Amino acid sequence: MDVFYALAEPRRRRIIGLLASNGKLSATEICSRFDVTAQAISQHLRVLLDANLVRMEKHAQQRIYRLNPKSISEVEKWVKLTERIWNQRLDRLDGLLEAEKKKNAKKR
Repeated sequence: MDVFYALAEPRRRRIIGLLASNGKLSATEICSRFDVTAQAISQHLRVLLDANLVRMEKHAQQRIYRLNPKSISEVEKWVKLTERIWNQRLDRLDGLLEAEKKKNAKKR
């Protein structure tokens, strides 16, 4: 399962946010924060598990979910790389625009 596919859905991103804020939550606790069926949240949790973004532990009848720090770190690295590439491109564009501005100022 692709991590970015899993994160594309707003409810799944919200689940990630809840787990980031709370450390760990049971499936019941997660479901209580949404206005959809437990089955729908269970499907979202399954996608997050398949993408390796969360881990699940069974404690008696409860399923406890927490973030998988390794996968979250990989997403963070990708975001930082993409940001660096875009900043470099924007810096080059700024340089070109400044050069063009100076060139036009000399023509006057």
